[in-house]
Amino acid sequence: MTKFILRWAINAVALYLAVLILPGIDLASKSSSIIWLALIFGLVNALVRPLISILTCPLIILTLGLFTLVINTIMFWLTSVIGQSFGLVLTISDPVWWNAFLGGLVVSIVSVVLTLILKDELKGKRK
Repeated sequence: MTKFILRWAINAVALYLAVLILPGIDLASKSSSIIWLALIFGLVNALVRPLISILTCPLIILTLGLFTLVINTIMFWLTSVIGQSFGLVLTISDPVWWNAFLGGLVVSIVSVVLTLILKDELKGKRK
C-alpha cells in the first residue's frame, strides 16, 4: 500500500512540474486536481500502456526504443482527455501534439529521477 501511495505522489509531483514548467499545459485548479490527475495517470499507465507497448513492439525495436516517447505522449494526452470527462481540466494548448510530447517528456524525466532517489522505499528495504 505504501508503494502505491509513493508512486501516486511521484506522479503528482511529475504532473505538477509539467504544468508549472510548460506554458502550453494548464491546469484549472492546481490544488486537488493534480492529485486526481496523478491517480488517472497511474491507472492509464498501468492498464493501457502495456497493451500499446505490446502492439507497437516492432516499432519500439525498430526505433531502438524511441517510439516509447510517442507512447508517453499518448498516455499524457489520454490522461488529459479522461480527466476532462471527470471535470479535471488539464488543458493542452495548440499544437496539442508537441505540448503533449513535452508534457510526457517532463513527466517521464521527473518520474525516473524521483524513482531513482526513492528506489529503496519503493523496493521496501529498510535502512
